[in-house]
Amino acid sequence: MADSAPAETDGEISVLPANEVSWDDLQTVFGERGDAAACQCQRFKIRDSMWRSVPVEERALRLHEQTNCGDPDATDTSGLVAFLDGEPVGWCAVEPRTAYQRLLRTRVPWLGRDEDKTDDTVWAVTCFVTRKGYRRRGVTYALAAATVDFARKRGARALEAYPMLTQPGQEITWGELLVGSRGIFVEAGFTEISHPTPRRFVMRIDF
Repeated sequence: MADSAPAETDGEISVLPANEVSWDDLQTVFGERGDAAACQCQRFKIRDSMWRSVPVEERALRLHEQTNCGDPDATDTSGLVAFLDGEPVGWCAVEPRTAYQRLLRTRVPWLGRDEDKTDDTVWAVTCFVTRKGYRRRGVTYALAAATVDFARKRGARALEAYPMLTQPGQEITWGELLVGSRGIFVEAGFTEISHPTPRRFVMRIDF
C-alpha cells in the first residue's frame, strides 16, 4: 500500500528508472506474498475478462519485459524504484497512458471529460508499492515527485494520476490505496482536474 501521510525519515531516499536496477531489487519491493506479489503491476494492463486466466508467473514475466530491469541502456521502462540508504523500498508505475488497457476501458476517470484516450503523449501514474517495514516514511511522496521529471524528459506533454480519497475507519477494498492518495500528488505539484465520484480524483500536470 502507499503511504497515507508524509513522515520524517532517518535516511536518504533516491529514485531510479526500473531498467537501471536489478530484477531482484524490484521483486524485493513486491515481496513473496500479498496483493503486489500477486498482481505484478498488471492490473491496469490486462482486461477484466482475461485477468484470472493469466497466472502470476506470466504476470511477473510481463513486468520483467516491461521494466527492462538490469538493462541500463534500454530506451523504455515502465516505472521507478525507490531506495532508502541503498535498500530497495518502493515502486511506482509511470508510462504513456495508452499502455494501460484496463484504465482506458474504465468509465469513472473519463466522466465529464472529452479527451482523446489514444494520445500517447499523455502519461499516467497508476500504482505504488511500498515494501513492508518501510511505510509511512515518505517513500511514495518521493516516487510521485520523481514521476514528473521522468515523464517530462521522455516527451510527455501531460502526466495524470487517479488517486482515491480515504477516511479513517473507512473500509478499503483491494487496490484502492495502490493508486496513491490525493495529498501525494498535491505535494508533487499535480492539480485536480475532475472529481468524478465522491472518492475518486483525477490529478494532472500539463508540461
